[in-house]
Amino acid sequence: MKSKYAGACLCGEVRYESDSEPAFSGNCHCKDCQRSSGGSFTPAMFFSEASVSISGAPKYFRSTGDSGCFIERGFCPSCGSQLFTKLEMMPGVLGIKAGTLDDASMFNPRLDFYVSSAQHWDHMDPRLPKREKSPQG
Repeated sequence: MKSKYAGACLCGEVRYESDSEPAFSGNCHCKDCQRSSGGSFTPAMFFSEASVSISGAPKYFRSTGDSGCFIERGFCPSCGSQLFTKLEMMPGVLGIKAGTLDDASMFNPRLDFYVSSAQHWDHMDPRLPKREKSPQG
């Protein structure tokens, strides 16, 4: 049986699956997401960490966000694809980068956040609600 949400890194060494619905999905426009993704934002879906099974061994890089809390970004140690995010301010939650889904059309963003950091060349969907900073604000 195929999981509802499944995906992998570019080389396929790290895969994940979940049959749960995401608790939250949106586009983060913070400077860290811009820098780490190389784009204008990161499209992400957040699940209960316990509901996601991971095969392979992602490596994590820890940095401090503008909240003062740490952010861990999980990536494939072979191909470097970013897959996951763990946030100190949201224990037990795992963010999954939407572009890594086998079927990326499953991503349905509900919010643009950290829009105060968005680039002038970033054309956001005007139908989505906007938050200047954190989606929890």
